[in-house]
Amino acid sequence: METASFPYKIHQCSKCPGDTAYYCESCPCDLCPQCKENHVKDLKTIDHDVVSQHNKINYIPTQEVCVRHPSHVYTKYYEPCQVLACNNCQTHRKYKKIDVQTAYKTKRQQHRGTIHTIRSEALFYRPVLLPGIKTDFKTCRTEFSRFQSEMLTKAQTLKNFINFVTYDLLHNVFCDFDFKHRCLKQTIEMGRHIVSLQEYELRYVQPEFTFSALQFLSFTKTALPQIHITLHTSQLSMTESFNKEDVMESLSAIQITERGNRRVGNQCLLKLTSGAEFHQSLTLTDVDHCYHISCVTSDRVWVSDGNNLILTDTTGVPLEPQPVKDLCSDDIFTGNGLHTVNSENELIYINRNYDINKLSMDMKTTTTFIERTDSTWVPLCVYWSPSSGDLLVMMLRRLPWGCKVTRYNQSGQLAQTIQHDNTELGLYRVPHHITENNNGDVVVSDFEFGAVVVTERGGRHRFSYTGPPSGPVLLPCGICTDALSHILVCDGTTKTVQMLDKDGQFLSHLLSEPQEMGPPWSLSYDVNTHRLWVGSWWDKKVCVYRYITRQDALTGALVYRESRGQHDKGYSGVLQDWYTVDRERHPVLVWKP
Repeated sequence: METASFPYKIHQCSKCPGDTAYYCESCPCDLCPQCKENHVKDLKTIDHDVVSQHNKINYIPTQEVCVRHPSHVYTKYYEPCQVLACNNCQTHRKYKKIDVQTAYKTKRQQHRGTIHTIRSEALFYRPVLLPGIKTDFKTCRTEFSRFQSEMLTKAQTLKNFINFVTYDLLHNVFCDFDFKHRCLKQTIEMGRHIVSLQEYELRYVQPEFTFSALQFLSFTKTALPQIHITLHTSQLSMTESFNKEDVMESLSAIQITERGNRRVGNQCLLKLTSGAEFHQSLTLTDVDHCYHISCVTSDRVWVSDGNNLILTDTTGVPLEPQPVKDLCSDDIFTGNGLHTVNSENELIYINRNYDINKLSMDMKTTTTFIERTDSTWVPLCVYWSPSSGDLLVMMLRRLPWGCKVTRYNQSGQLAQTIQHDNTELGLYRVPHHITENNNGDVVVSDFEFGAVVVTERGGRHRFSYTGPPSGPVLLPCGICTDALSHILVCDGTTKTVQMLDKDGQFLSHLLSEPQEMGPPWSLSYDVNTHRLWVGSWWDKKVCVYRYITRQDALTGALVYRESRGQHDKGYSGVLQDWYTVDRERHPVLVWKP
């Protein structure tokens, strides 16, 4: 019997011979499970939107059975009460309902950021954290055994002490008390006092006696004997070897200190590439220059030219016409860092009244975050620190001329002021931009001084960078720091972006007169995708570059072996070394015997 054959097509991964299970809507391309893992972890494609093939064709494979009507499946979703229902459910019919697939798409879009974080960050950290966790299991077992032995010893000591005190009370103290005689004696004494009070009342509290009540109270205060009821326990006492302090010390000798969540340092996860790699560019339409940029997400950025401030996507077209109409446009502020973005994606900017405003993410609500109260000082530039959550503001005073850095907490309260160096001289002259490094250093680009001025978290001056060795005079403008604590600064003299380490040592020219754009003037570092946004002084271009990538051992270390069903452990030693180094800085539990 002949067998009929029909041609059929199997969806194959775009990068390997594997079967397709996922689809990247940004590329677009088909991906197998292993290529999908690499795709969402690679910094080149970390912001891509990867969905399963079922999501691509709008298919929900599993239909859940209604718990109230087992013969039916869920088909509706009631939004107010967030409950699934089948066609027979009557309880929530008065509320608004939507289709299950529509509800699924809506919820998935709402939690898109969380899904992206789990895929690209949490799963990426897993091979680094797991070796340390396994080591902690063994360490904790040994530590707990030792402390358990100490606790048993202390418990036995406390038990012996309680038994001793109980025995002492019963045999040495209470045995000598004649409770019946003492109670009878106090009863008779109380009776005498009651009779005396009755006599005083009959004598002084009478209608014909004018001030009887007042005299009665005065008499009882001075002449009436005081009644004292005491328990004779003079023989009850603790011996010298067992007192309260010994008991408290015994119970509080073992302490557990919590150090927060387990974390991995960026030095273990990231590394520099051989050079800056051009990623993309956008040409803006509603600004004349790119004096300052503030990155919001991987595809949205705020750009200002001194007069206008716009929010744009990767097309360069403003997403909202004139969302900010009161940006400060004083001549002295041209080219300054007039705005920043906080963790809630809210815009913080300096307005024309020199107040610091906050614009909500939906661009519908503007509030005054810090109101100007001192007419002698005006804000020059601002920066919100993702590491501390504080807002750094550079302030200027014209007469007499002076500049200072002010730090405000998340409530808008002044927390710190930095103005002078170690010799009480002014640190700043005409600063343009300000930022904060991962180690807490405050970094300022001062155009007049021709230096990058760096102070530590407490305000002490650390160093001032004036350019590379044997190089021309530095004219610093845009400035930022990256995940590896490098300091990046635009130099107006050489038209380059220079990279320094956290101690001010020149490392390299990251960009040298880039061909994709004019002279670089403004910088913004995206902490999520580790990309650098660079704005041009002359033209309307913003370019995005990549110069940081993930460690090789983490982007391909865990290769699944189908024949064994195990993971390759070739990098376990490297991962263990990395984790051990970081664990010394961030221990989970510290025991204090």
